[in-house]
Amino acid sequence: MKIKNEKQLQETYQWERSSHFKNYNEILGYYQVLSVLESCKGKTLLDLACGDGYNTAVFSEYFDTVVGVDASAAHIEKARQRLPNTCFHESLIEDLAIDERFDCVTMLNVLEHVEDPRLVLQKASSFLNEKGTLIVHVPNSCAVNRQIAVLMGTLLRCDELSPFDIQVAGHRRSYELSTLMKEITNTGELSIVKTGGVFYKMLSTPQMDWFLENGLWEEGGFGWGRVGGEKQDWKKEFCRACYAYGKEHPEDCNIIYVAAKRKMAEGRIGHG
Repeated sequence: MKIKNEKQLQETYQWERSSHFKNYNEILGYYQVLSVLESCKGKTLLDLACGDGYNTAVFSEYFDTVVGVDASAAHIEKARQRLPNTCFHESLIEDLAIDERFDCVTMLNVLEHVEDPRLVLQKASSFLNEKGTLIVHVPNSCAVNRQIAVLMGTLLRCDELSPFDIQVAGHRRSYELSTLMKEITNTGELSIVKTGGVFYKMLSTPQMDWFLENGLWEEGGFGWGRVGGEKQDWKKEFCRACYAYGKEHPEDCNIIYVAAKRKMAEGRIGHG
């Protein structure tokens, strides 16, 4: 099939949080939302790009108004089925034409996909209100699981894109925290107010997915849990601990992020 334009290209990518390695990606999505909530306050949120609406649904529990945008008609249809009372727009971010301005604009795992990151960031920031915050999450090419993969020989270098990255997820580039920060500041319109990481991931995504489904989560057999201690949901506690540890070690996390404001509302740089 000949690809005529960027929107048609985005329609071809199959990745969805709720169908590809669901166990891990939905947990990661939850903690990405939690990270956003720790960095952005307000009543209105614009979710760019929303995909099948999994994260949008979680956001809707915390914001009075949530609007979702995605270039894929198939993804938008699933998002509308999930949230029939939420406003969704089928559009590339670059082409989005709406009048609303928002307290929070999110781009979770988007920037690595787009043709022109600077243009997309400038467009996204145009939807912020005066005190609004733009939250940008991207996969971390320096994540510890990728460093281990290089030492094993399954990756040639940390920033290598796999066939899955390219053909299913539609990645065009990879980021580490310094290059993500440079991408933000190169817009000329945004000031970074916070940086950080989301979730310490020590295995590949398929391995994490399997582990979360099949791991020895019950006490006994020297799996997880404190022998003789109070019973806990150890899978839940493991995920919470990975998030907590990752906040202290953002450079090793699966996801890295920047929170930024338009320069007229710039603040002090911090680390989350």
